[in-house]
Order: sequence, then structure tokens, then C-alpha cells
Amino acid sequence: MQFKIKTYSLTGGVKFATVDAASELELRQRCAAEGWRIIAISASVRPQLSPRASYSALEFSNELLALIEAGLSLTESLDIQSRKARGPRAKEALAQLLNSLKEGRSFATALAEQPHVFPGLFVTLVKTSEQTGDLAETLKRYISHQQQVDQVRNKVVSASVYPLLLIAVGFLVIAFLLTYVIPRFSRIYEDLGANLPWTSRMMIGWSHFIGHYGGLVATIAIALLSVGGWAVLQASTRARLARTAWSVPGVGEKIRLYQLARFTHTLAMLVNGGMPFAAALGLVTDLLQQPSLSQGLVQARQMINEGRSVSDAFAASSLATEVGVRLIAVGERSGSMGLSLERLARLYDDEIARWVDWFSRLFEPVLMLVIGAAIGAIVILMYMPIFELANTLQ
Repeated sequence: MQFKIKTYSLTGGVKFATVDAASELELRQRCAAEGWRIIAISASVRPQLSPRASYSALEFSNELLALIEAGLSLTESLDIQSRKARGPRAKEALAQLLNSLKEGRSFATALAEQPHVFPGLFVTLVKTSEQTGDLAETLKRYISHQQQVDQVRNKVVSASVYPLLLIAVGFLVIAFLLTYVIPRFSRIYEDLGANLPWTSRMMIGWSHFIGHYGGLVATIAIALLSVGGWAVLQASTRARLARTAWSVPGVGEKIRLYQLARFTHTLAMLVNGGMPFAAALGLVTDLLQQPSLSQGLVQARQMINEGRSVSDAFAASSLATEVGVRLIAVGERSGSMGLSLERLARLYDDEIARWVDWFSRLFEPVLMLVIGAAIGAIVILMYMPIFELANTLQ
């Protein structure tokens, strides 16, 4: 959810901002942890952009980092990006950034004015870099973080392409057999009447049905696909599908591990960027969608605020595996919490990658067997009367 807020602090004075948060309570807790007092708050509707019109913060960061490392100033870099930008969304976003900087706003404030383009996490990192004066290092850290987070997602997508292609081709072949081949093939047996087996009579009946109501069947099929596609795009439907997936044995555990990997990656990046651990926890609440994990994060934050160690809080709240808890404990003792979190996130990524590889190797042949069995059953159905006629003649 997105909120427009008016805040005040002794050092920064009055500021206006648009920020992302899971709830108003979570936003108030975050502002209080950072020393800001909320004067006014209201929910706002985030603009919905099509994927083609969107402008990637990762693409922006890569281009900006290359220009800054080449020795250009921030304003010069943004001006070059604006002139070389492809697409109206990118040009509009960069032009608005330049105008905000020329009006005297900070870079982080200018980015925060476009929450539909630049995520809150990126804005927070830039805001921290303004205090340390090391924007290039912050951009490198954000780019590395996004690449690590996207790595597992890309593996899942890549592993899904072949099975989805098999399903689509199998569906098209079965639809072709049922709507074109069987109606024409069944004409051979129409004169045999009652001598046909019941499966062949059913095939002839299906042929007559398609001949009379083929257009209606096609219309209903297209309508069902359209309604199904529309339903999948709805947030409520996706939430129900997610809850169903969480309850599936094995699958739910891997989804939980994937969310923990994203959570740990982001937390490591924030801590390495110099943000206090308690404040960093307040920025990663949206990454944990499972109710047990989100409730565990609230419990862990409360325990840490009460003075408990991070490893104890994460162990009690199930926010890390047993190995993860030990790594976090080592990081607490050595003062390298960010490094320990990075190692833990890589362990999660490796485990997810192994599971995806194992599942794809098992699922693909099973799927081919199912599709082959369905097509084979239809072919046998068509040729069964010929076999029976041959037996009769003998």
C-alpha cells in the first residue's frame, strides 16, 4: 500500500513524502524508529503502469553507475540518460528527476516523488548514501542485490518454459483431434450402426455435437479462457492461489524458503549500507507474504527492541533455518552481520536452485507421459472399431 505523509523532525524539519508500507501501523512504527513524527497521513492509489511503459530501477542504476564512474556529475549523468532514454516512460521519469534536482531537492527526495518507478528500498539506499557521500558504491550494492534476487526467479521461469510449452502443444494437438480429426474419421463408421462398440458410438455422437454446436463450443472456450485470465490478474485471486500453494506439502516450504532468501538478501544489503539493523527490519516487511513469516517478523522486532540478540529472535520467530541462526550468531560475535546474512542468503538460493532443478527433471517426463497417454487414448478410440471389424471377419 502507498501513503502520502507529512513528517517533522528536529534536524530535518517538515517534509512531504510518498512511501510504501504494508499498513499504516507499520509505517508509523518505521517513522518513529527513524526519528520522524507523522503530522498527517493519507492512503494514495499507486498508478498502474503496463510492463511496456514501466522504467526499470535496475536499468537506471546500471546506466547511472557507468556515467558516474566515468567522471560525470549526477546532473550531467541524468541529462545524458534523459536524452538517450528509449520510451516515453523513461523520458518522463528522468525529466522529472532533473527538474526536481534543479529546484533544489535532494536526489533521494526526487526519487521518492516517483514511487511507481523507483521502489522505496532504492530510495532509502540513496538517502543513506547522501549521508556517506558514496553514491557509486550504493548503486553497485543495489545492482548486485537485484541480480542476486532475480537469479532464483529467472531459474524458476526458465524451468517453467518447457513444461508450459509441452502443455500448450499437447492441448492444441488434443483440440485438433477432437474438433477436426474425430468428426471426419467417425463418418467411416456411421453406416455400421449398432454393431459399433459404445466408445465408437460416443465418438460419433461427439462428431455430431461438434458439427452442430462447434461455434458455441469455441465461444465458450474463449470466454472461459478470458475469464480465467482476468481472474488471475486480480489481487484477491492471486492471494487465494498463494495461500493454496503455501498449504501444499513440500511446495509451501520452498516458497517460504524463497521469501526468506529475498528477505535475507535485502536485509544484508541494508546493513552493509550502514543502516541500523532495527531500522532495516522495518523496511523489509513487505517481502514476507506468508502469515506465519510476517507475524514472526513482528515478534522478532519486538524481541530485538527488548534487548534480545538477533539470533535468538530469529530462532524463536522461525525467520531462519538452524544453520542460518548459527551464521547470524557468528555475525553478531564478529561484528560482520551483513557478511553473515549474505552467506545465509546464498545458502537459501543454492537450496532453491537444487530443488528447482530436481523438480523440473522429474516433472517434464511425467508431463510428457500424461500428454502422450491422452493422445494415445484418442487414437486408440478412433481405430478400435477397425480392430473389432477385423476380428469379426476372421
